[in-house]
Amino acid sequence: MNERLERLSNLPLRDNLKGLAPYGAPQIDVPIQLNVNENTHPLPAEVLEAIGIEVAVAATGLNRYPDREFTELRTRLAGYLGHGLTAENIWAGNGSNEVLQQILQAFGGPGRTVMGFPPTYSMYPLLASGTDTTYVAGIREADFQLSAAEAARQVREVGPDIVFLCSPNNPTGTALRLDVVEAVYAAGMASNTVVIVDEAYAEFAHNGTASALTLLPGRERLIVSRTMSKAFALAGARLGYLAAAPEVTDALRLVRLPYHLSAVTQATANAALKHVGALLANVEAIKGQRDRIVDELTRMGLKPASSDSNFVFFGGLKDPQAIWSGLLEAGVIIRDVGIPGHLRVTAGTEPETTAFLTRLEELLASGL
Repeated sequence: MNERLERLSNLPLRDNLKGLAPYGAPQIDVPIQLNVNENTHPLPAEVLEAIGIEVAVAATGLNRYPDREFTELRTRLAGYLGHGLTAENIWAGNGSNEVLQQILQAFGGPGRTVMGFPPTYSMYPLLASGTDTTYVAGIREADFQLSAAEAARQVREVGPDIVFLCSPNNPTGTALRLDVVEAVYAAGMASNTVVIVDEAYAEFAHNGTASALTLLPGRERLIVSRTMSKAFALAGARLGYLAAAPEVTDALRLVRLPYHLSAVTQATANAALKHVGALLANVEAIKGQRDRIVDELTRMGLKPASSDSNFVFFGGLKDPQAIWSGLLEAGVIIRDVGIPGHLRVTAGTEPETTAFLTRLEELLASGL
């Protein structure tokens, strides 16, 4: 590896990419994988069958380019989101990371800044580097919360071109109040700031948690991004999307690669969107296991954050690395997010959750 790094350093790499490491959680083949917030429930049989049929139909035309505007998919996504949205408000890409990258390609770049509020999704600064956009780290409160007044103050002070607001936030799992989004948007008026609300985990939020989709009317610089990777259990299909004013989707057409969504990807997503009920049936079960984890970790004397996502961020650990290693030895992998005293675990199936909780309690009882 050192030789590879040395050879890499000999290439004429852009200065802002030198010394960076690629994004990625450890890929370790263990029986229970609760480290990357996947939906661990398999796809329902009826959805698998529907995807197979639609992909087979798409395969008959693979000698031709796919629908460049993915019109059917945008129409179906708009119908799923509701809120009066139409296909003109929708854009999609190969995972929400590509969608976010396209936003930075259109509105970021050299001489421009994007602001995030860590701890938050660790891809944000990497997307900034990849598009040569300067990343500015805002500051959260000691409990990792973000108030409307403080977020707005920092945005006014920095005047960024783009702001990332992650809700529910990754890795903490907590949803933002809509007043935070409203305050940040208003604070960015003077700098013409584009505000992105990343709602990758929105379907897992507690009942009554409002979506930033409700704020879109009249806010042409507001973008709400979503994904089919989590609640829809389609991480392997790579389909992310956003809702915004039609002029935003027009801007992204200027930077997208031609025919960037394959016919197979479009067919898979369209088939899934015809079976929303079956796919989302597991969401309530996942939320139940998430709340179970919060309750059990509290009973064990740990400090889990209230979660609106499909994972739980928890603190109160004396030696997180030892806990992580002890779980791995038992065939359970969770995520070390690099925050002292904390770890993060995905809410899996009931047996997976039981295995995690049982082993964790054993490790704590041993004095770790």
